[in-house]
Amino acid sequence: MLNFNKIALRRGARVLFSNASFIIHKGQKVGFTGANGAGKSSLFALIRTELHSDEGDFSMPPGLEIAHVAQETPAVPRSAIDYVMDGDKELRRLQQELSLAETAHDGLKQAELHAALETIGGYAAQSKAARLMNGLGFMAEQEHNPVNAFSGGWRMRLNLAQALMCRSDVLMLDEPTNHLDLDAVIWLQDWLCKYDGTLLLISHDRDFLDTITSHIVHIEQNKADIYTGNYSAFEKMRAEKLAQQQAAYLKQQREIVHIQSFVDRFKAKATKARQAQSRIKALERMEIIAMAHVDSPFDFSFPAPGRMPNPLLQLEEAAIGYGQATIIKNANLSISPGDRIGLLGSNGTGKSSLIKVLAGELPPLLGTLLEAEALNAGYFAQHQLEQLRLEESPLWHLQKLDPTATEKELRNFLGGFDFRGDKVLEPVKPFSGGEKARLVLALLVYKNPNLLLLDEPTNHLDLEMRQALSVALQDYEGAIVLISHDRHLLRTVTDRFLLVADGKVQPFDGDLDDYRNWLGERKRAEDKTQDEAVAVLSRKEQRKLDAEHRQKHKPLLDALKKAEQAVELYHNEQRRLETELTDPALYAESKKDHLKQLLVRKAEIDKALDAAEADWMEAEERLTAAKDVL
Repeated sequence: MLNFNKIALRRGARVLFSNASFIIHKGQKVGFTGANGAGKSSLFALIRTELHSDEGDFSMPPGLEIAHVAQETPAVPRSAIDYVMDGDKELRRLQQELSLAETAHDGLKQAELHAALETIGGYAAQSKAARLMNGLGFMAEQEHNPVNAFSGGWRMRLNLAQALMCRSDVLMLDEPTNHLDLDAVIWLQDWLCKYDGTLLLISHDRDFLDTITSHIVHIEQNKADIYTGNYSAFEKMRAEKLAQQQAAYLKQQREIVHIQSFVDRFKAKATKARQAQSRIKALERMEIIAMAHVDSPFDFSFPAPGRMPNPLLQLEEAAIGYGQATIIKNANLSISPGDRIGLLGSNGTGKSSLIKVLAGELPPLLGTLLEAEALNAGYFAQHQLEQLRLEESPLWHLQKLDPTATEKELRNFLGGFDFRGDKVLEPVKPFSGGEKARLVLALLVYKNPNLLLLDEPTNHLDLEMRQALSVALQDYEGAIVLISHDRHLLRTVTDRFLLVADGKVQPFDGDLDDYRNWLGERKRAEDKTQDEAVAVLSRKEQRKLDAEHRQKHKPLLDALKKAEQAVELYHNEQRRLETELTDPALYAESKKDHLKQLLVRKAEIDKALDAAEADWMEAEERLTAAKDVL
């Protein structure tokens, strides 16, 4: 149970939120929403004890295992799968202790540690890590590549896999889908639905939130409130709450006007002065209800494109790839005004490469790209954020596009993207990823393209900006080709899909639910093939597995053998003594001292035999338990 009692958090002099009180119970899946900068990540830092509340108290049970995604990945030569397995701290601790026990030749300790590893599923850990990596888009041959061989986005996926590997009580994910493609988002969504711990999730993907969450904590206007239900249920409850708040605000304003009118009319009259003063005090005590703020800070649209030739662009018998590596063969595509195309396909199949060819940033290896004379393509990709002039302002970037426009016109335009006041004059360098993405989109809209090529345009954008972009694209009159892991955007903007898979570009007959089913069938086919491969293991390989099992149980077998030998040794000695004690001559007066020695020795052997038999039974039980686990 995570208990927030009248919590306040500040960033410098600015209050993020205050007087926040709510409880998150074990097993709940809670989404955290609100504009960028509202305080969601700061709240996560509070839970991880990286921040302390400015007011109020936060408490949680001691000893909780909390997993979160590291923001930095060390550039180490360690293999990717080992790096992912590092997320299971208990596994690594037991493995380290086992290594020390083997060095010390401590058989009993080794047996205990092997049993502990079996209990936590340690011998299946590598298989679990491989499944996590596969779900997040890694190929089998990449599992043993060094971490420092991966790009920044893929290292973030490794960090996510490491967090999922942890056998956590609480899992904290801050925008986990930003670096994922649609296939990985669907896989992660299914994984999180089955997660049995407490999930705390920051996301701007409404479909993702809708499917996973049971509660929403929303931060706005310096308040943090919890709602029961998924994101769609929250939106409905919030709208009702705001409508009630607006009605209460208007009623209060009427009351204020009425009271103030009384004060203005009678405060100078002696007979009414006391009543007037009473009304003034009532006004002072009145808690002013804030006007309901439901308007988005974003208000922009695409102007009608100029000339719209048909077709705008054609790709004929194209081979797409890099150097000698061909990713897509014989691609044919014709784009006409009004086309709204979504590209589907797994990571690495060539979706982004196809858009680069359409944008003219990557020449086809073979075939022809035909562009209409009046084509005006607008291309958005994440690398374009890096091409902004960091020391310059949003206004400067726009003036470079249109030197003849007045500053007022450009300021009005930028205001639609929530760049207002002094913000339009500030350098871009300290801007957040979301602010930079908004600026790149603003520049794209200003160019008034007749063909939009959008490769993951919603990364870093909050829910309000995503909604504004969705509305603007729905009204856009030109053609659109879109890659996105945001299913809400794909559903509302596109009207047909192309599947990029197996080196081909072909129409996909269905919607996103059909695509999810297609992914499931493809995965089941791959699993079936893998199962068949396992089923035909050669006898040599099976013998190798048996040998590995025997080696794993060797400390237990050695302990059992040692105990059996001790039992046999003491049992033989016991029989020898019992036989000697049956000799009548032993009981003569002259043999009294020897008899006494034999009886003492017999008692010692009886005691040692009892202890040896107990050790033997314990060793046998341990071996049986270990085999049962297998």
